[in-house]
Parts: sequence; structure tokens; C-alpha cells
Amino acid sequence: MSSDGWSPGPFGLDAAKGATLAPRRTVLAVAHHLTAVTRLADVLALIERDRRVQTVYTVSPASVFSPGVADHLRAAGALVIPFDRAAHTSFDLAIAAGDGGLERLHAPVLLLQHGMGPAMLSQRWAGAGPAAPRPIAGLRRESILAGGRVIPSVIALAHHEHRLRLTRICPEAEPAVRVVGDPALDRLGAGAPLRETYRRALGVGGRRLVVVSSTWGPRSLFGRHRDLIRRLAAELPRERYAVVAALHPATWSWHGHRQCRAWFDDCRRLGAGLLPPHEGWQAALTAADLVVGDYGSVSHYAAAIGVPTVLAAFPDDDVLPGSPAELLGRLAPRLSLDRPLLPQIEGHTRAHSAPAVATLLRDRLTSEPGRAAALLRREMYGLLRLAEPAEPAALDPVAPPRLVGATEPEVIR
Repeated sequence: MSSDGWSPGPFGLDAAKGATLAPRRTVLAVAHHLTAVTRLADVLALIERDRRVQTVYTVSPASVFSPGVADHLRAAGALVIPFDRAAHTSFDLAIAAGDGGLERLHAPVLLLQHGMGPAMLSQRWAGAGPAAPRPIAGLRRESILAGGRVIPSVIALAHHEHRLRLTRICPEAEPAVRVVGDPALDRLGAGAPLRETYRRALGVGGRRLVVVSSTWGPRSLFGRHRDLIRRLAAELPRERYAVVAALHPATWSWHGHRQCRAWFDDCRRLGAGLLPPHEGWQAALTAADLVVGDYGSVSHYAAAIGVPTVLAAFPDDDVLPGSPAELLGRLAPRLSLDRPLLPQIEGHTRAHSAPAVATLLRDRLTSEPGRAAALLRREMYGLLRLAEPAEPAALDPVAPPRLVGATEPEVIR
């Protein structure tokens, strides 16, 4: 490491000094938070395996949820450089799934969306000034433009509806928009044949699996009903039901991993499992017999692949009108917390979502079903000015999940 704290590596003017391979292009993956890391993981395999390409990671400090992300990336074996170093180095492509700080980069930027796209209205800030219309969460004109120019070279969206919403807010961005489909949904499809593998990894055995999903913030399932996961673990007979919880990565980042594990300790003693923040939710949905969720993207993905889904928290007044979240709120049943949970859960696990409902929800997630790998890879290699590999583009199914604190899964038959 140099005296200014910058380390040499396979990037910048000294890239060849220690190189074993001499890549022709260098890609910067920009992680704003753990949620963005999961979306980057969905797509980076499309280029990381190419021996002509070197991938380097950095963490943008623009998000309040960035602490701990660099440590997570290093633990996963990623080459991570400080953001200030990345901002003073040229790259052939930068890929991000969050906004903030991207105008500082010296590279064409490919911006990915994470989650199901525009769905909620932002909370109104406290203050003395008069109220104004609430913006759409995750869709801000000021994050797209800087210095009289659209920051991303390509904005990759899942659905044509997302293009319309974006271009209403920032018409200057329309030439950069590409509708490429939803890689997370396509990975769910790729993992469908692995349902029994995922269930074995979670120790489900012959039981029904209830996955509890909570997004972050005070409007979420965990924010509104902090004891619901414990109640489910206590009220559902352990010999017939397995309960696994998935908390949004932002909850882990903000409150701390140790604190989240401690808050979950009583649930664990009752037999419930907890998924790590960075992976496992897709496999758990594939394995699930029922999802208890809220307005977060995971609930919509569950219902879209045909898993019976019941909502335990849903802020109807905060949902973006006409969005996929509003549609989910109209179609999914609600869990009543002032009644015993077991009869409700039994009724919902016996119910089967009508295929037409799942199709309707799935169609609101993607305009290019099954094509995200091909369309995204084409955009990446176009920006890199490289010929695509000869083999067809494909997204891998997610790996079998591993519960927090688990060694070998305890299977209850």
C-alpha cells in the first residue's frame, strides 16, 4: 500500500505490473448497499467469467446503508478499492444498482434497477416548510442528471411501464433506457427444478414451509409487528411447519448483524430459521408453501411464481397508484393479527393461487420474460466494445441457502 493509502492492482496505469493475465477491459462494480450487491450478483457472472475482463468492486458512500458492504465483498473474495480511488481511475464500464456518486466515475455507466421497480411513495420528511407532493421512491430526476448530462449511458429496466414512469420524470433519459427484463425473476425460474434441493438445505423435510419476508423501515412487517415471527414460530406446530424469516438487507446494515441475530434469538429457540441478508430469499421462495410478507419486492416475486402469499403489513396510502405493489395489495389476502394464526395459516397454505393471478403479477414484473441474460449481456458487451462470447447467455440458479448460525440442517420428518 502506498503512503496515501491507495493499493496497486489490476486497474489504472499500473495494471500490468503484477498481472498474470492481461485483460483487455476493466469493469467497475459499484455497490451502494447490500440490496444492490444482490442485484449485481444476479448479473455479473455474465461477464466475470470472461478471461478478457477484469472486475473490480467499490462501495459508493452515497447511501446511508453502505457501512459493512466492503467487508461483505472482501469476505466473498472480491477485489475492493476505495471509492475515491475508483473516482480517479478510468474504467471501460461501471455497473451499479443504486444511485449517488456515479457522476464522479470515468466510465460509461450501466444502471440496473433492484427489486420490482417503482412501487412506493417516499416518506415525507419532517420539517417546518410546507408539504409538497411525495416523490416516487428510487426514482429521482436529480440522481439521473448532472452537469447538463444524463449520468448513465444505459438504464436497464425490467418493464415498459418503468420506462414510461422514468421518462415522465426525466425525459432527457429516454435515449439511454433499455428494457431488458428482470434477472431476479429469471433466476427464480432457473431454480424451480431445485425445489427439493432447497428444501433439504433448509431442513424442511415433510413439513410445510412458511417464509416470512419483511422489507425495511417502520412500514414493513418487522417494523410494524416486531413479534410476528416469534408468534408464528410459537403457534405453528413444529412437527408440521417450518418457519424461515428473510429480513431486508437494509435492516441488517442499519441495526447491525449482531443486533439482528440477538433480536431473532427467541425465534431461533422456537425452531425458526433466519436467512442471511445477502442471499437465500430466492431459494426460500422456490421452497416455500406459503409466504407471509408485506409491500416489499419479495412478496410480489413469491406471488408471481405461484406461491400462496398473505400480507401482514401493507401501507395502502403509501403505495404508488397503478404500480405492481398496488396490484399485489388488491389481490393478496391479509393476515389478521388479532386472531389465532394457525387456522389462518392452514387455510392459506391449502389455497392455491389461480394461475391467471400469478401470470398477471408476473407480467407486471417483466416485459422480457426469460431474456434478461441475453439482453443484459448484449448491453454490457456493447458498452465494453467487445464481441460477446460464443456460448448462449444464461443466468445461474441460486445456490442452496444456508441459515444464519446453521451447521448442518436439522431435518424434521
